[in-house]
Amino acid sequence: MAGMTNRGWGIVPLRLVVGAVFVMHGGQKLMGGFQNFGNTLSHLGIPAPLVAAVIVTVVEFFGGIALILGLFSRWAAVLLAIDMLVAVLKVHLRGGFFLPRGFEYALTLLTANIALAVLGPGAAALDSVLRRRSA
Repeated sequence: MAGMTNRGWGIVPLRLVVGAVFVMHGGQKLMGGFQNFGNTLSHLGIPAPLVAAVIVTVVEFFGGIALILGLFSRWAAVLLAIDMLVAVLKVHLRGGFFLPRGFEYALTLLTANIALAVLGPGAAALDSVLRRRSA
């Protein structure tokens, strides 16, 4: 039982930090405007770049908030993992492994979100509160 407790609390810092990173990145895109980000996506060959810009921005900003709150955490983590998979494949892969242009950071965020999707949000999460109330 101690392992469950530790895992339940041990995942919380990961969820909070990953959530904060995505709130900041989504907020940056939001403040820069959908059209600016859409232009970037257009140069990368992303279809419907303006629509994609809105989707990515919303997923990153509100997905990050969802992770921080621990609300709909698994769904948010899955969407953010998909976001990072596309980022790795379409943006960073050609830059090699290492930053500043490589895929190491996007791969780390992809992997962190996969872990959050599989393990869940941990103990200090609204998902856990809601699950206890419904039980």
